Amino acid sequence: MSEPASPPLDRLLAIMAHLRDPQRGCEWDCAQNFATIAPYTLEEAYEVADAIERGDMDALKDELGDLLLQVVFHARMAEEAGLFAFSDVAAAISTKMEARHPHIFGDTPDLGQSREDRWEGLKAAERKAKGAESAMDGVTLALPALLRAEKLQKRAARQGFDWPDVQGPGEKLVEEIAELAQAGTDAERAEEAGDLLFAAVNVVRAYGVAPEDALRAANIKFERRFRAMEALASQQGNNFPALTLDQQEELWQAVKASEPGKAP
Repeated sequence: MSEPASPPLDRLLAIMAHLRDPQRGCEWDCAQNFATIAPYTLEEAYEVADAIERGDMDALKDELGDLLLQVVFHARMAEEAGLFAFSDVAAAISTKMEARHPHIFGDTPDLGQSREDRWEGLKAAERKAKGAESAMDGVTLALPALLRAEKLQKRAARQGFDWPDVQGPGEKLVEEIAELAQAGTDAERAEEAGDLLFAAVNVVRAYGVAPEDALRAANIKFERRFRAMEALASQQGNNFPALTLDQQEELWQAVKASEPGKAP
């Protein structure tokens, strides 16, 4: 049987209030503001994702607590400034979730829309009510660039601005590769590199793959294989950095061939 939610949460709120007390609190906690805490908030969110990726439920419990602390920290600073309190944060998200599920919490019938169509339609209505003038409004600047590129492209696609098939974005990617190769200055190379990466996101999205997830998996795979190359070189009595590129490539191919499901 689960414990009531209020006592532990009340305890956490009281701890944060104590830490922020100018006379009796912690010097470091008292010195913080929204801007200085924001990087920790992002870091804790990534650590939650990491625990999930590793399937470590004990770590997930701890990391969710760390993330909750960030919410409490921001809410406490806002309360001190007379802006809002933690209860207002909880009330706002509760109201939002009920409004975004009118077919569950209200009388609106379920018209058989996909979850994404229904969700995005409701969010678009919320943005319009807040004065949004463009489909691009509300795509958070602080998102990882790859994820933000995908979200911008999806917003554009909902307005009909999208390739009808995978051929278009594929050809655009080839075009951007050529333009990067032809760039003559550092500024031009930086701009064309951005265009190339943006085009790559479009290609991956056209195949129905989430670019952020795909690149995260590729990073993990590359790191695993590189570590295995280093270990294999060491077993052979070699210093990996001292090997020629061809020798390193041989190790790379050996590691790939040794993975489950790979042909020898």
